[in-house]
Amino acid sequence: MSRIYLASSWRNPYQPDAVAMLRSAGHEVYDFRNPPNGVKGFAWSEIDPDWLGWKAEQYRDLLTTHPIASRGYLNDFRGMEWADTCVLLLPCGRSAHLEAGWFAGRGKRLIIWTRDGEEPELMALMAHAICINEQEVLRALDGQPIAGAAA
Repeated sequence: MSRIYLASSWRNPYQPDAVAMLRSAGHEVYDFRNPPNGVKGFAWSEIDPDWLGWKAEQYRDLLTTHPIASRGYLNDFRGMEWADTCVLLLPCGRSAHLEAGWFAGRGKRLIIWTRDGEEPELMALMAHAICINEQEVLRALDGQPIAGAAA
């Protein structure tokens, strides 16, 4: 079984079900919403409820100095180091794509799980598999070929 870093977004409604499905299939899964250290997952609103109105300098300063940002980063990065596989669950934002790129750059397995309506991305060709449903994700995790797989 795999140690999976599920990269996605807080706004992705499929994320909790994806964690449950992967775990029920016997995989270990890092859940950024519920890190294993028991501390609630990171949210910018913990630092400042008005975070959407930050200027660039304020964002940079708080990202690099605030202890809540440091804790969230370390939790997630440790999860990335622990995992042997990244499942990028779309839709998601820039952080999840940075995480997926890190996995590809480290030579770790990257699986993209997409759905109808997602914007195509050329660099998705870095992934070992691009899956369109739960069954394909499970087959890719078992090393089985996926129709149209990139690698």
